Amino acid sequence: MVAKRQNRCRIQNLIDRDVRQLAEIERAPQLATLIRLLAARSGGLVAAGALENELELSRNTIQRYMRLPEEIFLIKRIPGWHRNLGTRAAAAAKLAFVDSGVAARLLAADSHTLRRPSGPFGPLLEGFVVSELARQLTWSDTLADMFHYRDKNKIEVDVILEDRRGEVVGIEVKAASTVRSVDFRGLHHLDKQLGDDFRAGIVLYTGTDTLPFGHKLRAVPVSALWQTAPDWEPAK
Repeated sequence: MVAKRQNRCRIQNLIDRDVRQLAEIERAPQLATLIRLLAARSGGLVAAGALENELELSRNTIQRYMRLPEEIFLIKRIPGWHRNLGTRAAAAAKLAFVDSGVAARLLAADSHTLRRPSGPFGPLLEGFVVSELARQLTWSDTLADMFHYRDKNKIEVDVILEDRRGEVVGIEVKAASTVRSVDFRGLHHLDKQLGDDFRAGIVLYTGTDTLPFGHKLRAVPVSALWQTAPDWEPAK
């Protein structure tokens, strides 16, 4: 009960201190509920229309409210990627709740729930990785944009980094200490699509070793995000 009260206070403080500095909020309780729903849906495609019934708010209001946690860096909407720019513009964005600490509190995550196969560790880890990649893109010498990939056959890649020349690095996030060939399914698909423009496919995982899985494909520890120089280079 104490933890739940702390969660409510934390979110209310965010609304009172940060969000209300950005916009006039008519229905603060619904905004707090929206933030909790977004935490629960991190890593998925979220459309305003899917939240109308749960929040009893209009679609336009939900769209406006969704911009607010984005502006205080709680969430990030990652646009869909496609080689065709017209298809890319129509692709649905994916939600990442990038403040993993707030998300964990909202989801009441603890050591027990995080160990469950269907628990929140996967979305929390993906949100953390997205946050770290977005931060590093701000100072990287390579100018690149962040996307996600999902096609009509539901082949997915968590993160696509595309530079100004159209060269692509695909990144999958796996909340496990082991990696299998099947975890590279989406990255293999991108490699076949892009040919030489596909520079590397990486599965970030919670293990400790960098492992080869074929040409241009590697399993890499999440901890590599903090290394100043990786122990491997993308194929050229």
